[in-house]
Amino acid sequence: MFARPRPDVVSHAPRVFTTSFPSGHATLSAITYLTIAALLARAYPSPILELYFMLLAALLTVLIGLSRIYLGVHFPTDILGGWCIGTAWAIGCWVLMAWLQQGGQVEPPGPV
Repeated sequence: MFARPRPDVVSHAPRVFTTSFPSGHATLSAITYLTIAALLARAYPSPILELYFMLLAALLTVLIGLSRIYLGVHFPTDILGGWCIGTAWAIGCWVLMAWLQQGGQVEPPGPV
């Protein structure tokens, strides 16, 4: 299930010696961009800003994942696995931030 070999449908321009599942690029892009967007959405509770942050983060995450498939270094399931891990992390950070805000541990939502 893990440590699956990379696809050999196309010849890879870069020589890759690591395993394929899950995609590190997809995982880390989802963790980074979705977490930042979730935290910014909690800090700026404007519906328009929340939508902007989340759409921009989702777009960047999807483009990075699709680029890995386009380059032929990952199967689509490798990308989906990375997105699931990254999205779970971002949701966890969002829930933690909401919990801390409700408990008064950090500033309440609003303009900084």
